[in-house]
Amino acid sequence: MTKRVYTICFLLVFLLSVLASFPSHICADDSEAKEFVLTLDHSNFSDTVSKHSFIVVEFYAPCIVFCNIFLMQYEKAASILSSHDPPIILAKVDANEDTNKELASELEVNGYPSIKILRNGGKTIHEYNGPRDADGIVDYLKRQSGPALTEIKSADDASNFIGDNKVVIVGVFPNFSGEEFENFTALAENLRSDYDFGHTLDAKNLPQGESSVTGPLVRLFKPFDELFVDFKDFNVEALEKFVEESSAPLVTVLDNDPSNQPFLVKFFDSPHTKAMLFINFTADTADSLKSKYRETAEHYSQEGISFLVGDVEASQRAFKYFGIKEDQVPIIIIQQNDGKNFLKPKLEPDHISTWLKAYKDGKIKPYKKSEPIPEVNDEPVKVVVADSLEDIVFNSGKNVLLEFYAPWCSHCKKLAPILEEVAVSYQSDSGVVIAKLDTTVNDIPRESFDVHGYPTLYFRSASGNISQYAGSKTKEGIIDFIEKNRDKTDQQKQPKDEL
Repeated sequence: MTKRVYTICFLLVFLLSVLASFPSHICADDSEAKEFVLTLDHSNFSDTVSKHSFIVVEFYAPCIVFCNIFLMQYEKAASILSSHDPPIILAKVDANEDTNKELASELEVNGYPSIKILRNGGKTIHEYNGPRDADGIVDYLKRQSGPALTEIKSADDASNFIGDNKVVIVGVFPNFSGEEFENFTALAENLRSDYDFGHTLDAKNLPQGESSVTGPLVRLFKPFDELFVDFKDFNVEALEKFVEESSAPLVTVLDNDPSNQPFLVKFFDSPHTKAMLFINFTADTADSLKSKYRETAEHYSQEGISFLVGDVEASQRAFKYFGIKEDQVPIIIIQQNDGKNFLKPKLEPDHISTWLKAYKDGKIKPYKKSEPIPEVNDEPVKVVVADSLEDIVFNSGKNVLLEFYAPWCSHCKKLAPILEEVAVSYQSDSGVVIAKLDTTVNDIPRESFDVHGYPTLYFRSASGNISQYAGSKTKEGIIDFIEKNRDKTDQQKQPKDEL
């Protein structure tokens, strides 16, 4: 699974818990709000986008619960933004439809929901990195639809613009012209979906704006760590690197505060290994744990590890995602980009640095999330869990068709009776196994199976050849694929009703 998909999956787990606390009356307005969201597909997408200088498009999959939760907020925001002057247009595309998959691929949609901001008739495309609640969407898109730069003419302007809970970048210039100003403007255009950009002629307008500070320089304000940092290299690539490195907290906080969402996005978008400490923020040991964790983060932050601390109350769905229990808290989890996880439950403050060192030294074994191995597994479609994957799929010496599914996926439910028929057809053939694995509660080896959506079917021949099934989800198509890819023996029996 790609890093971007990991980001979306984990972040939406968090957002689900936040959005669940919003008033339920939003649903009552659903039928009215829907008319404000344009429905696009492959046939009208280009023509519609080309007519707008600014349009927002959500790519979604109806079978994913997170998409449905977000869509309620999106529709409410669309109804409000329809009254904006000029109106801000919101649209949606069902990316699960086969005819729209090429469109989604062209726009680099790697997970759902994925929101794109398209400017200048679709010539410029940015990721939507704003809030996921209706009011936050409205505020964010109003800012995005205006100029990339906001001029700061007074201390009051600066106070209103910078705020207390977001990263803001301000350029200080002797005049609004020249190469430095042009490069800063280009930076703002490139990164405007992630940050707010301002410019001023007088540093004294800014917080901590000492009279000795003169431009040109860039000052990045942030609600954490050292609060602001200055930079004077106006090479665009250098500026982008400065913003990227300076805008992330040393330790990202996962709690119920929606203002932390941009920093969570940045944390999970990072190419670094992720270290996540989950604790009870109200416990007596919380301050000691946070202090020791921060010390460790300072030591390892330059070694390719990003750090997060999460409150138990806000992390319940994250616990489910990783398959851990609240009685294991305090617990630290390390997640690598290859999908491997490492954990240490019931953590003491003094254990943090020593355990991290043991991990870095390769002395910690990966943790594997798994359901219990079924005591009885005599249905035609065999149940595979993480702990039985090696025995049933890799070491059985049989030809195995394995479905990766999610219980909530409607397409998986449609496929279930078809797989059942395929399995029944092979009941007299001991060389073929039809099986399924619930990926929501079992880890899978990403080096062997590249699962991006559900259902995903893989076939492993008895000799070890692995191939993904991309044909029609029919009994005949699946059986034909198995017969073409299986390793045949003298003892094999053909499926009893093979065509």
